[in-house]
Parts: sequence; C-alpha cells; structure tokens
Amino acid sequence: MTAITQNENRWDVTGNIEMDNANTLLKLSEALVLPDQAVVDFAKVAEVDTSAVSLILEWQRRGQAENKQISFVNLPKSLTRLTVLYGVADLVS
Repeated sequence: MTAITQNENRWDVTGNIEMDNANTLLKLSEALVLPDQAVVDFAKVAEVDTSAVSLILEWQRRGQAENKQISFVNLPKSLTRLTVLYGVADLVS
C-alpha cells in the first residue's frame, strides 16, 4: 500500500510510486501542511516509474508557490537515475 504521512517537518512516503497511484499520493499530500523547511523521505519507497519524477516536480512547484524550501532524501537509485535521465536532478538535490 502506498501512503504519505507527516511527522513534524518530514513527509514519509511508503510503498510504490507508479502511474496508477501517483495522483492519489499528490491528493493526499495536498491535505498535509508544507513546513518552511520540508523534507520528503523516500526511504520506504520500493518501486518507482516516471510518475515519481512528476510528483517530485509538483511538490517543488507547491514549495515555490508557498515560498517554502523542500528537499528530498533517501531516493531509490532508480528514481535518481530517472531524474538524471530527464535532466531534473538539480531540482531534486
């Protein structure tokens, strides 16, 4: 099961992030508070596809719109490779 929970300034993402559930994760995240110095932790994410990159970019847009700093930690290697492939690795680090 894929989920996102908030623990103070950290969002913990669990499960897979794929086409069939990325939009659900986005909607769930909209209900969470975005702290001034937010951290999105992918330590418990198993599988990803390109929709995970889109999700990260959406969270970045939200951070910019709300004037909040957002960082991403513990990205799976497959997600890191996708960000490099699509030329957005600098937006994730």
